[in-house]
Amino acid sequence: MVKKSFTLYDTTLRDGNQALQISFSLKDKLQMTEQLDLAGIHYIEGGWPNPTHLTDVNYFQEVKKLNLKHSRIAAFGSTRRAHQKAKDDPIFKALLDVETETVTIFGKSWDLHVTHVLKTTLPENLKMIEDSVAYLKSQGREVIYDAEHFFDGYQHHHDYALKTLRAAVEGGADLIVLCDTNGGTLPDQVEKIYQAVEKQVKTTLGVHFHNDSGLGVANSILCAQLGTQQIQGTFNSYGERCGNANLSTIIPNLKLKLGIDCISDENLKKITPLSVFIAEIANLPHDIRQPFVGESAFSHKGGAHIDGVLKISESFEHIDPQKVGNKRSYVLSDQAGGSMILERIKKLDSHLTKNDQAVKTLLHKVKDMESQGYHFEAADASFELLAMKTLGKFEEFFSIKGYRVIEEKREDGAVYAEAMIKIQSGDRIEHTAAEGLGPLNALDNAVRKALSKFYPALQNVHLADFKVRVVEGRDGTAAKVRVLIQSTDGDKTWGTVGVSSNIIEAAWIALVDSLNYKLLKG
Repeated sequence: MVKKSFTLYDTTLRDGNQALQISFSLKDKLQMTEQLDLAGIHYIEGGWPNPTHLTDVNYFQEVKKLNLKHSRIAAFGSTRRAHQKAKDDPIFKALLDVETETVTIFGKSWDLHVTHVLKTTLPENLKMIEDSVAYLKSQGREVIYDAEHFFDGYQHHHDYALKTLRAAVEGGADLIVLCDTNGGTLPDQVEKIYQAVEKQVKTTLGVHFHNDSGLGVANSILCAQLGTQQIQGTFNSYGERCGNANLSTIIPNLKLKLGIDCISDENLKKITPLSVFIAEIANLPHDIRQPFVGESAFSHKGGAHIDGVLKISESFEHIDPQKVGNKRSYVLSDQAGGSMILERIKKLDSHLTKNDQAVKTLLHKVKDMESQGYHFEAADASFELLAMKTLGKFEEFFSIKGYRVIEEKREDGAVYAEAMIKIQSGDRIEHTAAEGLGPLNALDNAVRKALSKFYPALQNVHLADFKVRVVEGRDGTAAKVRVLIQSTDGDKTWGTVGVSSNIIEAAWIALVDSLNYKLLKG
Protein backbone atom coordinates (compact mmCIF):
# COMPACT_ATOMS: atom_id res chain seq x y z
CA MET A 1 0.00 0.00 0.00
CA VAL A 2 1.30 3.46 -0.92
CA LYS A 3 1.42 5.69 2.14
CA LYS A 4 0.12 9.25 2.10
CA SER A 5 2.47 12.15 2.62
CA PHE A 6 3.16 13.27 6.17
CA THR A 7 0.46 15.46 7.72
CA LEU A 8 0.12 17.66 10.79
CA TYR A 9 -3.19 17.57 12.62
CA ASP A 10 -3.96 20.38 15.04
CA THR A 11 -6.53 19.89 17.78
CA THR A 12 -5.94 23.11 19.74
CA LEU A 13 -9.49 24.27 19.02
CA ARG A 14 -11.01 21.13 20.58
CA ASP A 15 -8.53 19.23 22.77
CA GLY A 16 -6.71 22.44 23.67
CA ASN A 17 -10.01 24.03 24.65
CA GLN A 18 -10.41 21.36 27.34
CA ALA A 19 -7.48 22.72 29.33
CA LEU A 20 -7.93 24.46 32.63
CA GLN A 21 -8.09 28.28 32.29
CA ILE A 22 -8.97 28.09 28.59
CA SER A 23 -12.34 28.77 27.00
CA PHE A 24 -12.21 29.78 23.35
CA SER A 25 -15.00 31.91 21.97
CA LEU A 26 -16.29 31.53 18.41
CA LYS A 27 -14.22 34.55 17.36
CA ASP A 28 -11.14 33.04 19.03
CA LYS A 29 -11.52 29.79 17.13
CA LEU A 30 -11.98 31.51 13.79
CA GLN A 31 -8.94 33.74 14.33
CA MET A 32 -6.80 30.73 15.25
CA THR A 33 -8.07 28.84 12.21
CA GLU A 34 -6.87 31.61 9.92
CA GLN A 35 -3.42 31.67 11.50
CA LEU A 36 -3.05 27.88 11.52
CA ASP A 37 -3.97 27.88 7.85
CA LEU A 38 -1.42 30.59 7.07
CA ALA A 39 1.22 28.44 8.78
CA GLY A 40 0.41 25.50 6.50
CA ILE A 41 -1.12 23.10 9.06
CA HIS A 42 -2.79 20.30 7.11
CA TYR A 43 -5.75 19.52 9.37
CA ILE A 44 -7.58 21.66 11.90
CA GLU A 45 -9.99 19.88 14.20
CA GLY A 46 -12.75 22.43 14.71
CA GLY A 47 -14.68 20.77 17.51
CA TRP A 48 -17.59 18.44 18.19
CA PRO A 49 -20.76 19.66 16.42
CA ASN A 50 -23.04 18.38 19.14
CA PRO A 51 -26.24 20.45 19.58
CA THR A 52 -25.17 21.05 23.19
CA HIS A 53 -21.87 22.56 21.94
CA LEU A 54 -23.34 25.69 20.39
CA THR A 55 -19.98 27.41 19.83
CA ASP A 56 -18.75 24.40 17.85
CA VAL A 57 -21.93 24.19 15.78
CA ASN A 58 -21.65 27.87 14.92
CA TYR A 59 -17.94 27.47 14.19
CA PHE A 60 -18.57 24.99 11.39
CA GLN A 61 -21.03 27.38 9.79
CA GLU A 62 -18.75 30.41 10.05
CA VAL A 63 -15.52 28.65 9.05
CA LYS A 64 -17.00 28.05 5.59
CA LYS A 65 -16.79 31.81 5.02
CA LEU A 66 -13.02 31.86 5.53
CA ASN A 67 -10.81 31.72 2.47
CA LEU A 68 -8.53 28.95 3.71
CA LYS A 69 -5.53 28.13 1.50
CA HIS A 70 -3.90 25.09 3.10
CA SER A 71 -5.90 23.52 5.91
CA ARG A 72 -8.69 20.99 5.83
CA ILE A 73 -11.29 21.34 8.60
CA ALA A 74 -12.24 18.16 10.49
CA ALA A 75 -15.38 17.63 12.53
CA PHE A 76 -14.97 15.42 15.60
CA GLY A 77 -17.29 12.84 17.13
CA SER A 78 -17.57 9.31 18.45
CA THR A 79 -18.66 5.95 17.13
CA ARG A 80 -22.38 5.16 17.12
CA ARG A 81 -24.12 4.17 20.31
CA ALA A 82 -24.47 0.48 21.17
CA HIS A 83 -27.28 -1.43 19.45
CA GLN A 84 -28.19 1.41 17.10
CA LYS A 85 -27.76 1.93 13.39
CA ALA A 86 -25.25 4.60 12.47
CA LYS A 87 -27.66 6.28 10.07
CA ASP A 88 -30.19 6.69 12.89
CA ASP A 89 -27.74 8.01 15.49
CA PRO A 90 -28.02 11.81 16.04
CA ILE A 91 -24.22 11.96 16.48
CA PHE A 92 -23.81 11.20 12.80
CA LYS A 93 -26.53 13.53 11.65
CA ALA A 94 -24.71 16.36 13.42
CA LEU A 95 -21.34 15.31 11.96
CA LEU A 96 -22.71 15.18 8.43
CA ASP A 97 -24.77 18.36 8.70
CA VAL A 98 -21.67 20.54 9.09
CA GLU A 99 -20.46 19.29 5.70
CA THR A 100 -16.74 18.95 6.38
CA GLU A 101 -14.78 16.81 3.94
CA THR A 102 -13.03 15.10 6.86
CA VAL A 103 -14.62 13.52 9.91
CA THR A 104 -12.60 12.20 12.84
CA ILE A 105 -14.27 9.76 15.19
CA PHE A 106 -12.92 7.98 18.23
CA GLY A 107 -13.71 4.50 19.45
CA LYS A 108 -12.73 2.33 22.39
CA SER A 109 -9.60 0.17 22.14
CA TRP A 110 -9.33 -0.81 25.81
CA ASP A 111 -11.64 -3.59 26.95
CA LEU A 112 -11.88 -1.88 30.35
CA HIS A 113 -13.63 1.07 28.69
CA VAL A 114 -15.91 -1.14 26.65
CA THR A 115 -17.24 -3.08 29.63
CA HIS A 116 -17.04 -0.46 32.39
CA VAL A 117 -17.54 2.88 30.62
CA LEU A 118 -19.69 2.06 27.59
CA LYS A 119 -21.15 -0.92 29.48
CA THR A 120 -21.53 -3.01 26.36
CA THR A 121 -19.99 -6.21 25.04
CA LEU A 122 -16.65 -6.59 23.30
CA PRO A 123 -18.24 -7.89 20.04
CA GLU A 124 -20.74 -5.01 19.98
CA ASN A 125 -17.94 -2.48 20.31
CA LEU A 126 -16.26 -3.95 17.23
CA LYS A 127 -19.51 -3.57 15.29
CA MET A 128 -19.86 0.01 16.52
CA ILE A 129 -16.42 0.87 15.12
CA GLU A 130 -16.85 -0.83 11.75
CA ASP A 131 -20.42 0.40 11.19
CA SER A 132 -19.56 3.98 12.11
CA VAL A 133 -16.57 4.20 9.79
CA ALA A 134 -18.40 2.45 6.96
CA TYR A 135 -21.43 4.77 7.21
CA LEU A 136 -19.32 7.92 7.10
CA LYS A 137 -17.37 6.53 4.14
CA SER A 138 -20.67 5.80 2.35
CA GLN A 139 -21.48 9.50 2.73
CA GLY A 140 -18.30 10.48 0.89
CA ARG A 141 -16.23 11.59 3.84
CA GLU A 142 -12.54 11.12 4.53
CA VAL A 143 -12.54 9.24 7.85
CA ILE A 144 -9.80 9.45 10.46
CA TYR A 145 -10.29 6.90 13.20
CA ASP A 146 -8.80 7.77 16.61
CA ALA A 147 -8.16 4.57 18.54
CA GLU A 148 -8.70 6.01 22.02
CA HIS A 149 -6.61 4.56 24.88
CA PHE A 150 -4.93 2.26 22.37
CA PHE A 151 -1.57 1.90 24.12
CA ASP A 152 -3.20 1.08 27.46
CA GLY A 153 -5.62 -1.26 25.73
CA TYR A 154 -2.83 -3.07 23.93
CA GLN A 155 -0.88 -3.62 27.14
CA HIS A 156 -3.94 -5.03 28.92
CA HIS A 157 -5.44 -7.11 26.10
CA HIS A 158 -3.42 -6.83 22.91
CA ASP A 159 -5.52 -9.25 20.85
CA TYR A 160 -8.68 -7.25 21.42
CA ALA A 161 -6.98 -3.89 20.89
CA LEU A 162 -5.79 -5.10 17.48
CA LYS A 163 -9.28 -6.34 16.64
CA THR A 164 -10.61 -2.79 17.15
CA LEU A 165 -8.12 -1.50 14.59
CA ARG A 166 -9.07 -4.22 12.12
CA ALA A 167 -12.71 -3.25 12.55
CA ALA A 168 -11.83 0.32 11.51
CA VAL A 169 -9.88 -1.05 8.53
CA GLU A 170 -12.86 -3.19 7.50
CA GLY A 171 -15.04 -0.10 7.70
CA GLY A 172 -12.71 1.67 5.28
CA ALA A 173 -10.88 4.17 7.53
CA ASP A 174 -8.45 6.36 5.61
CA LEU A 175 -6.17 6.75 8.61
CA ILE A 176 -5.95 5.04 11.99
CA VAL A 177 -4.51 7.10 14.84
CA LEU A 178 -3.01 5.31 17.84
CA CYS A 179 -3.85 7.37 20.94
CA ASP A 180 -2.08 7.43 24.29
CA THR A 181 -5.05 9.12 25.91
CA ASN A 182 -3.82 8.81 29.49
CA GLY A 183 -0.32 9.92 28.51
CA GLY A 184 1.43 7.30 30.58
CA THR A 185 3.23 5.12 28.02
CA LEU A 186 7.03 5.12 27.99
CA PRO A 187 9.04 5.39 24.74
CA ASP A 188 10.29 1.79 24.77
CA GLN A 189 6.69 0.58 25.17
CA VAL A 190 5.54 2.89 22.39
CA GLU A 191 8.20 1.53 20.04
CA LYS A 192 7.32 -2.13 20.64
CA ILE A 193 3.58 -1.54 20.31
CA TYR A 194 3.84 0.66 17.21
CA GLN A 195 6.05 -1.87 15.43
CA ALA A 196 3.67 -4.71 16.34
CA VAL A 197 0.71 -2.76 14.96
CA GLU A 198 2.52 -1.86 11.75
CA LYS A 199 3.15 -5.54 11.04
CA GLN A 200 -0.45 -6.58 11.58
CA VAL A 201 -2.58 -3.62 10.44
CA LYS A 202 -2.01 -2.64 6.83
CA THR A 203 -3.24 0.93 6.67
CA THR A 204 -1.86 4.42 7.15
CA LEU A 205 -1.06 5.17 10.79
CA GLY A 206 -0.96 8.33 12.84
CA VAL A 207 -0.37 9.04 16.54
CA HIS A 208 -1.91 11.20 19.26
CA PHE A 209 -0.05 11.56 22.57
CA HIS A 210 -0.91 13.28 25.80
CA ASN A 211 1.75 14.66 28.09
CA ASP A 212 0.94 13.23 31.52
CA SER A 213 4.40 11.69 31.82
CA GLY A 214 6.12 14.61 30.08
CA LEU A 215 6.76 12.41 27.05
CA GLY A 216 4.22 13.63 24.51
CA VAL A 217 6.80 15.22 22.22
CA ALA A 218 9.38 12.44 22.65
CA ASN A 219 6.84 9.71 21.83
CA SER A 220 5.58 11.67 18.81
CA ILE A 221 9.09 12.14 17.43
CA LEU A 222 9.87 8.47 18.03
CA CYS A 223 6.83 7.42 16.01
CA ALA A 224 7.84 9.78 13.21
CA GLN A 225 11.16 7.95 13.10
CA LEU A 226 9.26 4.66 13.02
CA GLY A 227 7.27 5.80 9.99
CA THR A 228 4.01 7.30 11.21
CA GLN A 229 2.27 9.47 8.62
CA GLN A 230 0.38 11.87 10.88
CA ILE A 231 1.05 13.51 14.23
CA GLN A 232 -1.77 15.09 16.17
CA GLY A 233 -1.16 17.69 18.84
CA THR A 234 -1.84 21.19 20.09
CA PHE A 235 0.14 24.39 20.09
CA ASN A 236 1.80 25.27 23.39
CA SER A 237 0.77 21.81 24.68
CA TYR A 238 -2.69 23.04 25.67
CA GLY A 239 -5.10 20.25 26.53
CA GLU A 240 -6.76 18.09 29.14
CA ARG A 241 -4.84 17.57 32.43
CA CYS A 242 -1.13 17.98 31.57
CA GLY A 243 -1.85 18.81 27.96
CA ASN A 244 -1.22 17.29 24.55
CA ALA A 245 1.95 16.73 22.57
CA ASN A 246 3.27 20.19 21.70
CA LEU A 247 3.22 21.00 17.99
CA SER A 248 5.33 24.10 18.68
CA THR A 249 8.16 21.70 19.55
CA ILE A 250 7.28 18.78 17.29
CA ILE A 251 7.19 20.70 14.01
CA PRO A 252 10.73 22.16 14.19
CA ASN A 253 12.11 18.78 15.27
CA LEU A 254 10.44 17.05 12.33
CA LYS A 255 11.63 19.63 9.84
CA LEU A 256 15.09 20.51 11.11
CA LYS A 257 16.22 17.32 12.88
CA LEU A 258 14.52 14.53 10.96
CA GLY A 259 14.30 16.17 7.55
CA ILE A 260 10.57 15.46 7.26
CA ASP A 261 9.17 18.10 4.92
CA CYS A 262 6.00 18.62 6.94
CA ILE A 263 5.98 22.39 6.47
CA SER A 264 7.73 24.87 4.17
CA ASP A 265 10.78 26.86 5.24
CA GLU A 266 8.73 30.07 5.12
CA ASN A 267 5.94 28.59 7.22
CA LEU A 268 8.46 27.28 9.75
CA LYS A 269 9.39 30.92 10.41
CA LYS A 270 5.78 31.52 11.47
CA ILE A 271 5.91 28.94 14.28
CA THR A 272 7.10 31.33 17.00
CA PRO A 273 4.63 34.13 16.14
CA LEU A 274 1.85 31.52 15.90
CA SER A 275 2.69 30.09 19.33
CA VAL A 276 2.65 33.58 20.84
CA PHE A 277 -0.60 34.45 19.04
CA ILE A 278 -2.39 31.37 20.37
CA ALA A 279 -1.20 32.13 23.90
CA GLU A 280 -2.60 35.65 23.55
CA ILE A 281 -5.94 34.30 22.31
CA ALA A 282 -5.99 31.84 25.23
CA ASN A 283 -5.25 34.79 27.55
CA LEU A 284 -2.34 32.89 29.09
CA PRO A 285 1.31 33.94 29.51
CA HIS A 286 3.45 32.59 26.72
CA ASP A 287 5.85 30.02 28.20
CA ILE A 288 9.23 31.67 27.74
CA ARG A 289 11.03 28.34 28.28
CA GLN A 290 9.36 26.46 25.45
CA PRO A 291 11.92 24.92 23.09
CA PHE A 292 12.29 26.71 19.75
CA VAL A 293 9.52 29.29 20.30
CA GLY A 294 10.10 30.56 23.86
CA GLU A 295 11.67 33.91 24.60
CA SER A 296 14.40 32.09 26.54
CA ALA A 297 15.07 29.49 23.86
CA PHE A 298 17.92 31.53 22.38
CA SER A 299 18.67 33.84 25.30
CA HIS A 300 22.17 33.76 26.73
CA LYS A 301 23.01 34.85 30.26
CA GLY A 302 26.27 33.20 31.34
CA GLY A 303 29.39 35.16 30.38
CA ALA A 304 31.18 32.18 28.80
CA HIS A 305 28.05 31.29 26.81
CA ILE A 306 27.66 34.83 25.51
CA ASP A 307 31.32 35.04 24.57
CA GLY A 308 31.03 31.77 22.65
CA VAL A 309 27.86 32.76 20.80
CA LEU A 310 29.33 36.09 19.77
CA LYS A 311 32.29 34.24 18.27
CA ILE A 312 30.34 31.40 16.64
CA SER A 313 26.61 30.99 17.28
CA GLU A 314 26.46 27.19 16.98
CA SER A 315 28.80 26.87 19.95
CA PHE A 316 25.78 27.35 22.25
CA GLU A 317 22.77 27.11 19.89
CA HIS A 318 21.47 23.93 18.31
CA ILE A 319 19.74 25.78 15.43
CA ASP A 320 19.59 29.26 13.93
CA PRO A 321 16.69 30.97 15.79
CA GLN A 322 15.58 32.77 12.63
CA LYS A 323 14.58 29.45 11.08
CA VAL A 324 11.67 29.22 13.55
CA GLY A 325 10.89 32.92 13.62
CA ASN A 326 12.60 33.49 16.95
CA LYS A 327 15.56 35.73 17.79
CA ARG A 328 18.76 35.62 19.79
CA SER A 329 19.06 37.79 22.88
CA TYR A 330 21.72 38.48 25.47
CA VAL A 331 20.54 38.74 29.07
CA LEU A 332 22.22 41.27 31.29
CA SER A 333 22.98 39.85 34.74
CA ASP A 334 25.66 39.36 37.34
CA GLN A 335 26.88 36.43 35.23
CA ALA A 336 27.60 38.68 32.24
CA GLY A 337 31.12 39.24 30.98
CA GLY A 338 32.90 41.95 29.01
CA SER A 339 31.75 40.51 25.68
CA MET A 340 28.13 40.84 26.74
CA ILE A 341 28.55 44.43 27.90
CA LEU A 342 30.36 45.30 24.68
CA GLU A 343 27.60 43.75 22.57
CA ARG A 344 24.99 45.83 24.37
CA ILE A 345 26.80 49.19 24.18
CA LYS A 346 28.60 49.04 20.83
CA LYS A 347 25.80 51.12 19.30
CA LEU A 348 26.78 53.90 21.74
CA ASP A 349 30.47 53.76 20.85
CA SER A 350 31.60 51.47 18.05
CA HIS A 351 35.29 51.97 18.90
CA LEU A 352 35.12 50.28 22.31
CA THR A 353 36.69 46.90 23.05
CA LYS A 354 35.92 44.64 25.98
CA ASN A 355 39.30 45.52 27.52
CA ASP A 356 38.51 49.25 27.69
CA GLN A 357 38.20 50.68 31.20
CA ALA A 358 34.68 52.00 30.51
CA VAL A 359 33.50 48.48 29.67
CA LYS A 360 35.10 47.06 32.80
CA THR A 361 33.60 49.86 34.94
CA LEU A 362 30.14 49.26 33.50
CA LEU A 363 30.44 45.51 34.07
CA HIS A 364 31.41 46.15 37.70
CA LYS A 365 28.42 48.46 38.17
CA VAL A 366 26.02 45.93 36.65
CA LYS A 367 27.27 43.14 38.88
CA ASP A 368 27.12 45.40 41.96
CA MET A 369 23.58 46.55 41.18
CA GLU A 370 22.42 42.99 40.46
CA SER A 371 23.76 41.96 43.88
CA GLN A 372 21.49 44.65 45.36
CA GLY A 373 18.45 43.27 43.57
CA TYR A 374 18.43 44.96 40.18
CA HIS A 375 17.50 42.93 37.12
CA PHE A 376 18.05 44.43 33.69
CA GLU A 377 16.50 41.64 31.60
CA ALA A 378 13.26 43.58 31.10
CA ALA A 379 14.73 47.03 31.78
CA ASP A 380 16.75 47.87 28.68
CA ALA A 381 16.08 51.58 29.13
CA SER A 382 17.62 51.63 32.61
CA PHE A 383 20.66 49.77 31.32
CA GLU A 384 21.14 52.15 28.40
CA LEU A 385 20.96 55.15 30.74
CA LEU A 386 23.48 53.51 33.08
CA ALA A 387 25.81 52.82 30.14
CA MET A 388 25.60 56.38 28.84
CA LYS A 389 26.31 57.80 32.27
CA THR A 390 29.32 55.51 32.64
CA LEU A 391 30.60 56.53 29.21
CA GLY A 392 30.08 60.22 30.02
CA LYS A 393 27.52 60.60 27.24
CA PHE A 394 24.48 61.59 29.32
CA GLU A 395 23.51 64.97 30.72
CA GLU A 396 20.58 65.17 33.15
CA PHE A 397 17.50 66.81 31.72
CA PHE A 398 16.20 67.72 35.17
CA SER A 399 17.05 67.34 38.84
CA ILE A 400 14.78 66.58 41.77
CA LYS A 401 14.87 69.03 44.62
CA GLY A 402 12.44 66.98 46.67
CA TYR A 403 9.08 65.22 46.72
CA ARG A 404 6.42 64.30 49.25
CA VAL A 405 3.60 61.77 49.04
CA ILE A 406 0.51 61.76 51.25
CA GLU A 407 -2.01 58.92 51.49
CA GLU A 408 -5.27 59.19 53.38
CA LYS A 409 -8.10 56.71 53.86
CA ARG A 410 -11.38 58.57 54.39
CA GLU A 411 -14.65 57.68 56.08
CA ASP A 412 -16.29 56.66 52.80
CA GLY A 413 -13.53 54.04 52.35
CA ALA A 414 -11.82 55.83 49.48
CA VAL A 415 -8.03 56.09 49.53
CA TYR A 416 -6.72 59.54 48.65
CA ALA A 417 -3.16 60.06 47.33
CA GLU A 418 -1.40 63.34 46.65
CA ALA A 419 2.17 64.04 45.58
CA MET A 420 4.05 67.35 45.82
CA ILE A 421 7.28 67.78 43.89
CA LYS A 422 9.97 70.39 43.21
CA ILE A 423 11.93 70.00 39.98
CA GLN A 424 14.68 72.07 38.38
CA SER A 425 15.52 72.13 34.70
CA GLY A 426 18.24 74.58 33.76
CA ASP A 427 17.60 77.82 35.65
CA ARG A 428 13.89 77.12 36.08
CA ILE A 429 12.28 75.53 39.12
CA GLU A 430 8.78 74.11 39.11
CA HIS A 431 6.91 73.29 42.34
CA THR A 432 3.62 71.50 41.83
CA ALA A 433 1.21 68.86 43.15
CA ALA A 434 -1.14 66.26 41.71
CA GLU A 435 -3.57 63.59 42.88
CA GLY A 436 -3.65 59.95 41.87
CA LEU A 437 -5.23 56.57 42.51
CA GLY A 438 -2.16 55.58 44.54
CA PRO A 439 1.22 56.99 45.54
CA LEU A 440 3.01 56.04 42.31
CA ASN A 441 0.16 57.31 40.16
CA ALA A 442 0.17 60.59 42.11
CA LEU A 443 3.96 60.92 41.73
CA ASP A 444 3.72 60.10 38.03
CA ASN A 445 1.01 62.73 37.54
CA ALA A 446 2.94 65.34 39.54
CA VAL A 447 6.32 64.88 37.85
CA ARG A 448 4.82 64.89 34.35
CA LYS A 449 2.70 67.92 35.23
CA ALA A 450 5.86 69.78 36.24
CA LEU A 451 8.10 68.55 33.43
CA SER A 452 5.51 69.04 30.70
CA LYS A 453 6.07 72.75 31.04
CA PHE A 454 9.69 72.18 30.00
CA TYR A 455 9.17 69.09 27.80
CA PRO A 456 5.65 68.89 26.25
CA ALA A 457 6.40 65.46 24.72
CA LEU A 458 6.09 63.89 28.20
CA GLN A 459 2.35 64.51 28.12
CA ASN A 460 2.05 61.44 25.86
CA VAL A 461 3.90 59.12 28.24
CA HIS A 462 1.98 56.83 30.58
CA LEU A 463 2.61 53.63 32.55
CA ALA A 464 1.63 50.46 30.69
CA ASP A 465 2.58 48.01 33.47
CA PHE A 466 3.88 48.07 37.03
CA LYS A 467 5.32 45.06 38.86
CA VAL A 468 6.70 44.74 42.38
CA ARG A 469 8.88 41.87 43.59
CA VAL A 470 10.33 41.34 47.07
CA VAL A 471 14.09 40.91 46.72
CA GLU A 472 14.95 39.75 50.24
CA GLY A 473 12.07 38.02 51.98
CA ARG A 474 13.89 37.35 55.23
CA ASP A 475 13.60 40.99 56.35
CA GLY A 476 9.81 40.98 56.26
CA THR A 477 8.29 44.42 55.66
CA ALA A 478 11.80 45.96 55.67
CA ALA A 479 12.93 43.82 52.73
CA LYS A 480 14.14 45.42 49.53
CA VAL A 481 11.68 45.53 46.67
CA ARG A 482 12.29 45.68 42.95
CA VAL A 483 9.87 47.76 40.89
CA LEU A 484 9.70 47.19 37.15
CA ILE A 485 7.85 49.77 35.06
CA GLN A 486 6.78 49.45 31.46
CA SER A 487 6.14 52.87 29.89
CA THR A 488 4.73 53.83 26.51
CA ASP A 489 4.22 56.95 24.45
CA GLY A 490 1.66 55.23 22.24
CA ASP A 491 4.32 54.26 19.72
CA LYS A 492 7.20 52.65 21.60
CA THR A 493 7.39 50.77 24.91
CA TRP A 494 10.39 50.61 27.24
CA GLY A 495 11.24 49.09 30.60
CA THR A 496 12.95 50.62 33.64
CA VAL A 497 13.77 49.28 37.10
CA GLY A 498 14.34 50.60 40.62
CA VAL A 499 15.36 48.88 43.88
CA SER A 500 15.00 50.14 47.45
CA SER A 501 13.76 49.07 50.88
CA ASN A 502 11.13 51.80 50.35
CA ILE A 503 8.62 50.86 47.68
CA ILE A 504 7.90 54.51 46.83
CA GLU A 505 11.60 55.21 46.35
CA ALA A 506 12.05 52.09 44.19
CA ALA A 507 9.13 53.16 42.03
CA TRP A 508 10.51 56.70 41.85
CA ILE A 509 13.91 55.50 40.60
CA ALA A 510 12.21 53.51 37.82
CA LEU A 511 9.90 56.43 36.99
CA VAL A 512 12.73 58.96 36.67
CA ASP A 513 14.65 56.56 34.40
CA SER A 514 11.53 56.17 32.27
CA LEU A 515 11.12 59.91 31.75
CA ASN A 516 14.83 60.47 31.13
CA TYR A 517 14.80 57.71 28.51
CA LYS A 518 11.86 59.29 26.69
CA LEU A 519 13.61 62.67 26.67
CA LEU A 520 16.81 61.04 25.45
CA LYS A 521 15.07 59.29 22.56
CA GLY A 522 12.82 62.23 21.73
